[in-house]
Amino acid sequence: MTYPITKYGNAVLESSARPVDKFDEELAKLCEDMFESMYVAQGVGLAAPQIGLSKKLAVIDVSVGKNPEAKLVLANPEIIHTEGRHTQNEGCLSIPEFRESVTRPRKVTIRAQDVNGNFYEKTGEELLARAFLHETDHLNGKLYISHISALKRDLMKRKIRKLVKAGEW
Repeated sequence: MTYPITKYGNAVLESSARPVDKFDEELAKLCEDMFESMYVAQGVGLAAPQIGLSKKLAVIDVSVGKNPEAKLVLANPEIIHTEGRHTQNEGCLSIPEFRESVTRPRKVTIRAQDVNGNFYEKTGEELLARAFLHETDHLNGKLYISHISALKRDLMKRKIRKLVKAGEW
């Protein structure tokens, strides 16, 4: 099942999600559906709040479906280590057609649970590190635009309000 992507302005995107506490077939199916939804939307990561669900759950695949081993399920993830700095253009499926330059750590280690509830740690660099941080931010009610200047954020919000008013958002 493909879920529609929740767009900026919906309260679920700016609220801290609830922890995942049940690791069952329903969660496994949700993760499959999230991967499918992410691929259709042409993303490399998708957090449950982006499909309207308040769950600390995200999926990431920086290979965009080309390498099955690159698929990651992050339930209840925590950032446990960061190092370096890396600036890159960043976007979000929930804020389509907008991209901004964002500086984040270059290397990131997360601790999370997989689809079966098993804990694991994984370190990623550059795009994978950025995906870990971006999706973890979503689970904590934070969007990438909180990492850009207030002026750029204000201009983006004004453009979005115009799109909403015109019925194009």
